[in-house]
Amino acid sequence: MNKDLTVGKPEVVLWKFSLPLFGSIIFQQLYNIADSLVAGKFVGENALAAVGNSYEITLIYIAFAFGCNIGCSVIVSQLFGAKKWSELKTAVNTTLISSGVLCLTLMILGFLLCPFLLHLINTPSEIFDDSMLYLNIYTGGLIFLFFYNIATGIFSAMGDSKTPFIFLAISSTANVFIDILFVKAFNMGIAGVAWATFLCQGVSCLLALVTVFKRLSTIHTEKKSKIFSVRIFKKISAIAIPSILQQSFISVGNIIIQGIINSYGASVIAGYSASIKLNNLVITSFSTLGNGMSNFVAQNIGANKQERIKKGFRGGLIMVYVISIPIVILYFIFGRSMVHIFMNQSTGDAIDTGIQFLKIVSPFYFVVSTKLIADGVLRGAGAMKLFMFATFTDLILRVVLAKVLSMEFGVIGIWYAWPIGWAIGTVLSVIFYKKGHWHKQLVDVSE
Repeated sequence: MNKDLTVGKPEVVLWKFSLPLFGSIIFQQLYNIADSLVAGKFVGENALAAVGNSYEITLIYIAFAFGCNIGCSVIVSQLFGAKKWSELKTAVNTTLISSGVLCLTLMILGFLLCPFLLHLINTPSEIFDDSMLYLNIYTGGLIFLFFYNIATGIFSAMGDSKTPFIFLAISSTANVFIDILFVKAFNMGIAGVAWATFLCQGVSCLLALVTVFKRLSTIHTEKKSKIFSVRIFKKISAIAIPSILQQSFISVGNIIIQGIINSYGASVIAGYSASIKLNNLVITSFSTLGNGMSNFVAQNIGANKQERIKKGFRGGLIMVYVISIPIVILYFIFGRSMVHIFMNQSTGDAIDTGIQFLKIVSPFYFVVSTKLIADGVLRGAGAMKLFMFATFTDLILRVVLAKVLSMEFGVIGIWYAWPIGWAIGTVLSVIFYKKGHWHKQLVDVSE
């Protein structure tokens, strides 16, 4: 059901729209968590390390899919708020075509460069073959990843956060059972983990696209929408390209950090793999709430109701702080139990590594969540230069500090790079929001 985010009490409207998005990303992250859990429990520590090692490279793919999602979502949100239905349909068509071309290009490059990337991050020989197998199967399913993300972006742009939640709840739950079936019953090992994800993402993608086109067919327009518009493509690209670059640089930074971590051996890799999945579950969830803020801001800009944005921002902060409290308690106090989910042993270097990481980074979820909500406002308003500056500062600091601090303090020094980078990036994002320069950089959706 499409929903207008420009009417009603801003805080209430934002909460009702964003909480299903939060639930959706929790289920989406279950794909990666299930892969690591099944690999670690039913295949072994090296399999867990292989999935975790490959994960940092798959984040590059996710960065491109996420960028296409955001670019489409922000522009469609503004067109939805402005009630420009023909241009809205054209924006959807344009995104699907351009994203399809980009996806096919990435698939070809992925198959060709997979061995090079694994060598680049110093993948240990004992997990190299499993990492490559997992990556190749994952790359084959990129078309599903891309189009599903675009479909969810369209739903969100039109104020519907419940439909993606339903699709993800079903597909991610099914993925857990198919993971176990392929690995335990069919003895497919790491390949079974990858094929289960491929299959479930494919089904959810097809269902989402069918629903999108059915939903769009109910919107009547006075003139026929175009199959492709260069003008709208440029507007989408103005949002998508900075988002892709931001996410890609984060992925590259994570790959560099992964390379540093890999020098400490398979046990540390396995522990980091488990804890980073738990960490990314939280960060990605907050990022999705930031995306919800972007949709809220973009619709209200399209409707010329900018006065609602500040109230929405305050409501967004309260929302992420309320969510952060139980997560911080869970990770900080019960970190061993959380990491143990991915492993058979409750003691050892791997589980100690995971616990150590969570204890250091989890208290700073209150900080990074503030940044991601402020970023949502900047992105929804089209202030991409400010958004990128704050994000790149955080990333560069984390990469440099991970290298420098690891030389002085060992692997624990790497973990300290996260809160330092988050803190500085958050200060910048909040300053940019408070100064309000983004009001002068609103994206124009008029003809």
